[in-house]
Formats: sequence, C-alpha cells, structure tokens
Amino acid sequence: MSSLPAPTTPVNDLLLRALRRERVERPPVWMMRQAGRYLPEYRAVRAKSDFLTMCRTPELAVEVTLQPLDLVGVDAAIIFSDILVIPEAMGMHLTLDEGIGPQFPSPLRSLKDLDQLHAVDPQEHLKYVLDALALARREINGKVPLIGFAGSPWTLAAYMVEGKGTKQFAVAKRMLYENPAMAHALLGKIADAVGDYLVAQVAAGAQVVQLFESWAGALGPEEFRTFALPYLARCAQKAREAGVPVIVFAPGAGWALGEIAAATDADAIGVDWHTAPSDARRQLDPFRVAMQGNLDPCALYGPPAEIRRRTHAMIRAFGPIGHIANLGHGILPDVPPAHARAFIDAVKEWQWTDEEIEAATAQSTQWSNPMAGAR
Repeated sequence: MSSLPAPTTPVNDLLLRALRRERVERPPVWMMRQAGRYLPEYRAVRAKSDFLTMCRTPELAVEVTLQPLDLVGVDAAIIFSDILVIPEAMGMHLTLDEGIGPQFPSPLRSLKDLDQLHAVDPQEHLKYVLDALALARREINGKVPLIGFAGSPWTLAAYMVEGKGTKQFAVAKRMLYENPAMAHALLGKIADAVGDYLVAQVAAGAQVVQLFESWAGALGPEEFRTFALPYLARCAQKAREAGVPVIVFAPGAGWALGEIAAATDADAIGVDWHTAPSDARRQLDPFRVAMQGNLDPCALYGPPAEIRRRTHAMIRAFGPIGHIANLGHGILPDVPPAHARAFIDAVKEWQWTDEEIEAATAQSTQWSNPMAGAR
C-alpha cells in the first residue's frame, strides 16, 4: 500500500470537470452498483464473506471498490458500502440475507421506538466506512475521483418503518398520513445523521458525494414536497459545506428535477431511465447543474453493437455540457461483464467537436426555465 498522499486533483478529472460544467472532450462515465455481483471477481470475494462483513471490513470494501477501475475502466470509484448503515448506526438491528434482502427485525412503529434512536457520531459509529474511504483514496493514488454516498432521509425512514423493502411502502406511508409529527421527527433525526456522515466522508477522502433518494417514486407530488424534498435538501446543503460536488439521485421523481435542483443546490441531478433526456433538459439548465444518467440498465443485455448505438444516442441527447454518463439505475447482477465494458468503451470513444460545443454554448442563452438549476 502506498504511504504517499494522493494528489488533490486526479489525473483523470473528467468527472470533476463535468460537475463544474466545464468543457470536456467526452462525458465521464461510471455505473451505480459498479462494484457488484455482475463481476466474477466480486463474487469471489463475496463467497468468503457475507455482505455486511464486507461493508464493515475496510480492506474487503476497498478491494471490491477498486475492481471496476481495472476490470471495466470507469472514470470514478464509488466506495463499497450500503445506505442502511445509518439506521444501524442509530441503534437499529440490521440483517441482510442472500435472496431476502435487508431487513430490520424490529421496525419503528411508535414514538417509543423513535425515542430509542440515538445520534450518530460518524467517527464512532461509522468509522469502518471512513477507514475504507481513506484506504481507497490512498490505493487509487490520484488516478480517478472517489465518490462517497448516503441514503436520503425519506428512503431510510421507509426502510426503518416498513422493516424491509416493499413495492408500495404502505406501512411507512401510513405514518405520513396518520402521524405526520412522528414522520417529521424521524426525518429530522435522519437528516442530521446523514449530513454529518457525508461531511465525515469528505474529511476521510471522498471527492464527490451522492445522495440516493431511492424510494422517491413511492410518494405523490404533495407528499414528496412535504416529507422528502426538504430533508433531502438539508442533507445536500450540509454536504456542500464540506467543499466537494454533490449529486442527488431521486428515481421515480423525474417530474421534479427542476424542483430538486432548486431545493438542494446540487452540482448534478441524476436522471432515471424512465425520464427522456429531452425532458430532463427542459427542466434543467446544463450550464447551472449537471445531469447524470440515464441508460436503461436492461439495455446492457443487448449485443455490444446495440449497447454502443443506444449509448451514443443517450450522449447526443444530453449534449456536450454538464453530462455524466451513467445508467438510469444500478447495474443488474446478471449483466455480462463484457457488456458493461461495451457501455464504458462506447462512452470513451465518443468525441465532442469544437463546433458542437460552441453550438451548445450559443443555445444556452436561449434557455429560460426559471425553476431549473436555480442557485
């Protein structure tokens, strides 16, 4: 392991430049869940340790964090962890069994349960994640940026109240209607924990952080604006104080991209695969906030030539300013690694011309949506 500190600016700084909406010759590219089961090398590590042990063991977490850099060729590493480490750090018992998924055997169902949650000290309760970030930053040694992440308050609350992932989160949503005061109290506690956690991740070595509002799609517009967006914004604004770019991804809320950008002041907004790039561009000014996405993960089941065609169509639709190529959700575990590489290679072979960049810059003066990317 190298003992030398990594350079402040990575050799490959495409992601950081795109997040600043600067000129890039091609989009940077990485994939959500890129350190995962689609890689045989990941499965070899997983065969020796359960998932939570991997998360809690910095050396194992870093080993799988780094795998996509060499095996797939992505432009950034994202630390291997899980969004549910925050509820666990607050005092809830978390289990994760193969084929069943994460569960909280004693979910939150009352104010008494809520009172038993404690504040989170990242240095005490989540030190294993911070140690993994510091180790990963040293091992990357300035090659590419390192991304940290956390789940957003509504998404974490949904798991904590429901006890597990479900299609509708009816138990968690019942709390919003039946006991909104409890919901706001819980969401506030989680927001404080998440904000502090993201700041600690930056101090440990993260150069970008992403917030996952994974269950935004479970809420209607009024509920999203009441119970999700304010707390998502609190976390994002706290993370921005740490001085690194912030990405916000709220799949299922493609109708609210402009509102999310305005409320969170994020540097980039993730676009899910349900949302057409043209719809995202109507809501977001690429000169004020970057866009990340949004190839359908199932497109990677297609032959490499079709992956290339779809990837190039996606890139052209988003345009040359402020775009980070990614999937519109996490990569699926049975995607062939060669197809993942085909996606990455298709992005890397793209080249924006000076004329295309200048034309996009000229068009920016015609953009006038007052909601998009408001600062």
